[in-house]
Order: sequence, then C-alpha cells, then structure tokens
Amino acid sequence: QVQLVESGGGLVQAGGSLRLSCAASGIIFSRDDMGWYRQAPGKQRELVAVISGGDTTNYLDSVKGRFGISRDNAKKAVYLQMNSLKPEDIAVYYCYLKSFLFPYKTYWGQGTQVTVSS
Repeated sequence: QVQLVESGGGLVQAGGSLRLSCAASGIIFSRDDMGWYRQAPGKQRELVAVISGGDTTNYLDSVKGRFGISRDNAKKAVYLQMNSLKPEDIAVYYCYLKSFLFPYKTYWGQGTQVTVSS
C-alpha cells in the first residue's frame, strides 16, 4: 500500500515562494506518474502539475512559468516549487501518484494548505 505525506504548505505574502514536498512510502516505481492537484474553497479540484515516469512535465496554464515540478526517485519524493505566488493560488494542495501497473490505481496525500496574503 502506498502512502503519501505532503509538507511545506503555509502562509506567504503575494510574490513569495513556497516549496511543497511529498514523500511516498510503500512500493513505487520510477515509471509511476506523480503530481499535484489543488482545491480552492467552493471550486473543483484541478490538476496543477504532473511529472510522468519519463520525466515529462505538464502544468496548469495559470501556473506556467511560476511553478516547477520535480521528483527524486531515490527518495521516493515529488516536489512543487511555487514562485510569484498570487492570492488565486490559495488552495489545499494534494500530492498524488498514479501507478503505471494495471489497474493504474491512484493514491492521494492528505493535503497541505497554501495561503497567500495580498
């Protein structure tokens, strides 16, 4: 069973930076996709960034150029560097892992709050 634990959320002023970390336990593979979703109050959960097993990255349009996703397979971790934060980035950020093995199960972390003051 895979477990994901996020850290690094908090309160930051607009224009500031935060780095989210997600540590996985259990059996994972470098070919698994890992990434981050976020959910703002009253809104649906949206995909922020994903890094595939082949290290291909994709980002939500509104965070391109400001956020960067990376992974360390040896540490079983994925990171989200968030720069130039805006109040519209306020949300709970969730780490996820999608297994490349059938049945392609998705695992979720518990979430970490990011708050940006204007």
